[in-house]
Amino acid sequence: QKRKQDNKLDRSSTNFQFNDTDPPICQKYYICTMSPSTDHKDLPLVPESVLKRRHDLDDLKRKRQAIKDDVVGRKSSGKRQAKRGEYVRKPETFLAKAKQRRNEHTRYRRVKKKGMQKRASKDPVIETKEIETVAAGNDTQNQKSEVKVIKYQANSAGAPFVFVMRIREDAGAPPKCVLNILNQLRLKEPNTGVFVRYTPVTRRHLHLVEPWVVYGKPSNGIVEDLMERRSFGNVNGERVPLSDNTIVENALGSKHGLICMEDLVHELTGPGDLFDVVAKFLWPFPLSSSRSKFEKNLLALKQGKDYGDKGEEIDEYIKQML
Repeated sequence: QKRKQDNKLDRSSTNFQFNDTDPPICQKYYICTMSPSTDHKDLPLVPESVLKRRHDLDDLKRKRQAIKDDVVGRKSSGKRQAKRGEYVRKPETFLAKAKQRRNEHTRYRRVKKKGMQKRASKDPVIETKEIETVAAGNDTQNQKSEVKVIKYQANSAGAPFVFVMRIREDAGAPPKCVLNILNQLRLKEPNTGVFVRYTPVTRRHLHLVEPWVVYGKPSNGIVEDLMERRSFGNVNGERVPLSDNTIVENALGSKHGLICMEDLVHELTGPGDLFDVVAKFLWPFPLSSSRSKFEKNLLALKQGKDYGDKGEEIDEYIKQML
């Protein structure tokens, strides 16, 4: 009876109207929470793997859209409008880049004043290399391998022309004087190549930018492969693939009498009187990187590990980048 009186007092104080037959509040709450819900019985069940895949696809779509907006914003205003993510650069990176720039300035001034000294030679340098060959035959188990010694010229001394490839990016912030020479050679982007006459002036320029380029005299077969697979022409300031001889004839036929790809190859390998015209007409050759993804990401090799004058050995280097 005392408990009933206390309940009546509490109910009267809160202005709630309850009957004596109602269960206590805690008991009623327990009944409501534990009762099974029948509202979502007809909804289909989605596996958890499908939900995770949807979430990953939505996240990937959002990132791609952010990158696309970032590129559009940079093209329109010239500034990065959307940040891809915040990251912290260590002081060691700034010190390393500053040291690299200082060393590159020192090297440029030394080469400009004294030349290449020991590294470059004005006379042809003949070296040898061993190549293992297997005799042709039907029996693969009893085939014998032979080692042949081949002589080749290790530098480009005396060559009438060279093929120059840029192998380094602007990550190290090269000096402006180096960038000016690279722009004169039309090597504005990494992994691109051009044909150049090998004159004393060109030789001096290549020595100044040697850590950024690889050059040498390619064979006639490599020149033909480059023209067939990676050649583009500069037609009215536009980059046009040389897939048809009519493009060459319309651009160079009336003025210089060049009507087909064979004429271009002949002028380059000669070199003929129209070498400069053909070299200027050809767009810089786009090449693939000589370093694999494993070397870039895991080994973290320094840029420009292979650079300078390769001579006739440039053929093997071009085959890797075709």
